[in-house]
Amino acid sequence: MNVDDVRYLFEYDRWATTRVLDALDGVSDEVWARTNEIGEMGLGGILVHHLGATQRWRHAIEQTGEQPAPEEEPLLSVDELRARWTNEWDAYNAFLSAISQRLLDDVHEGVAVWRMLAHVVNHGTQHRSEAAALLTQIGHSPGEIDMIFFAEGLAAEALAPAD
Repeated sequence: MNVDDVRYLFEYDRWATTRVLDALDGVSDEVWARTNEIGEMGLGGILVHHLGATQRWRHAIEQTGEQPAPEEEPLLSVDELRARWTNEWDAYNAFLSAISQRLLDDVHEGVAVWRMLAHVVNHGTQHRSEAAALLTQIGHSPGEIDMIFFAEGLAAEALAPAD
């Protein structure tokens, strides 16, 4: 996998996560805080875990020594979660703008960095899907979040006439 492929995956990841976060408007605090809906987690727990895992993988790859664990804090509010995602996307943008093929091909504990980064996006897909199912059940579907719909949007943008 090359640098452009990894950047594309993370552009998709951000797009799809944003769609799920946008679908949270109007979700009650009671629904947000529920547990034991999918495994031990509910909507809020799933999405906070998604953030935490994404943060931990970046810190591990960058070898910062930090291990953020928002899941261990009191449940973040929807607004707090959105703000932390904004900060994390800024950090990923900086990280991804500086990555090289050499870094992607580097192997840590037997796993190439590009595989770790692909895992981050795939892990996000799992949890976005869980959250999307819960949101759809309460009438807050995020709509289509499959990668192909992201790709179609990019293609449409490329074909759209300039203003």
